Amino acid sequence: MLHAALYGDDDQAVILTYAWDRLLIDPLPGPRRAADFTGLERLTPAVWAVPAQARPIAPAGSTLPRLAAELPHTFALLDPYQGAEGLTHQLEDLVSHLEPESIDLLDVGGDILARGDEPTLKSPLGDALSLAACCQVNAPVRLLVVGPGLDGELPPADLGDVLGPVVHTFTANDVEAISSILEWHPSEATALLAATARGVRGTCEIRDAGLPVPLTDDSPTVHEVDLDDAASRNQLARAIMATAHLDEAVACSREICGYSEIDYERNKALWLKEQQPTKLDPAAMWAQLGQFEAEARARGVTHTTFRRITEALNLSGSQRDELRQLLISSRPEQYDAPLWHIPDEA
Repeated sequence: MLHAALYGDDDQAVILTYAWDRLLIDPLPGPRRAADFTGLERLTPAVWAVPAQARPIAPAGSTLPRLAAELPHTFALLDPYQGAEGLTHQLEDLVSHLEPESIDLLDVGGDILARGDEPTLKSPLGDALSLAACCQVNAPVRLLVVGPGLDGELPPADLGDVLGPVVHTFTANDVEAISSILEWHPSEATALLAATARGVRGTCEIRDAGLPVPLTDDSPTVHEVDLDDAASRNQLARAIMATAHLDEAVACSREICGYSEIDYERNKALWLKEQQPTKLDPAAMWAQLGQFEAEARARGVTHTTFRRITEALNLSGSQRDELRQLLISSRPEQYDAPLWHIPDEA
């Protein structure tokens, strides 16, 4: 969406990204690396592309091959297992090969601007690694923050003093090109961004923890942020710049933030393994959904994501699509694409 809005549809982008789909898609904790896939194509000596025919090696899961199949851009794998030094090398290798006219570091939500001690911060590691690498690459990088607060990690008010000028505000027209992808892709932050670009306003609950996210007129905005200002705020990014292994970065996260999201994923994966698989029973589901909606309404919630509903009803990630189709077909009036609307009255 950002590429089309800022650069037009004529040229294609290379999107360098993590294969880190969380437990809803990938039952293995942490990010995937090149060895976790078949069918990758070498883009440079240090960077692998993820084409449509690539497949994660079971039991791993990844949305990247399907994204590559449905979008015209090249998806390349950001592999953090050699720490920030490895990421820096990958970036420099790619820049040398492509000689791009621009390099944008894109973060949805703004947690890349976290200090590290915020009580609402949940997943700082991937952002900090990307920021650390971009600060060290020998090329100009522009940092763009999209949808302040939409990932539920930092309140928008905490970002006001560092957000720079608005370079774009997404509209419904921007969303059209990816609307079909949002029918299956589980990204909550992108779903909220798309919904607010279409005019949805209110409060949306996301994730397993039910984090409340305000949907406002500022939600679909794209801000430019000074890269050095971001690094001066982000203690974790500064601490991991010389790391040569992911484990070193994880240890820094534990020390600075008090936790690591990989530890959280490991613990949750073990807990999920012990749970008995639940069959999706429509009759029982409607009663559970009614209770969930009533409680959410009492919390002032107007919308939620299908990931949130799936986990609130104690269903597995593999049942998300089936649940989503059942809800939309039964109550299409509550589908505020790509979110689920919670009406004022039951």
